[in-house]
Amino acid sequence: MSIGDIRLRVVFFRSQSGTEPARRWLKSLTAAHKKVIGEDIKTVQFGWPIGMPLVEKIEPYLWEVRSRVPDGIARVLFTVDGQVMILLHGFIKKTRKIPKTEINTARSRLRQYQEAGS
Repeated sequence: MSIGDIRLRVVFFRSQSGTEPARRWLKSLTAAHKKVIGEDIKTVQFGWPIGMPLVEKIEPYLWEVRSRVPDGIARVLFTVDGQVMILLHGFIKKTRKIPKTEINTARSRLRQYQEAGS
C-alpha cells in the first residue's frame, strides 16, 4: 500500500463547539484497541468500497466499521462524502444489536454535518 492507493481521506466529525467526539472516544481506549481499530479504518481507507465482515451499511449514508477487540466488538459509525470518510461515533458493542441510542447519536451528527455543508 502506498499513499497513492488511498481511496478515502479520513476525518473526524467536528461539532459546532469544535469537539471531535469520535477522536475523543478513540483516545480513551487502550493501545491494543486503538491498533485494531486503526488498522481496520486503514483497510477501509485503502479498500473502499468494502463489505462484510468489516463494513456493514446501517442505512442510507451511514456505515459501520466492525473491529474485534478483547471485550466485544468496537463499532465506528461513519459516512462518506465524495472521497472523505467522516468518523461520526464510536462505541464498544456487547450485544447482538446496535443500541438505538448509538445509532441516534450517529444520525444526529450526520444531520449536523449535512446541515453545515461540510
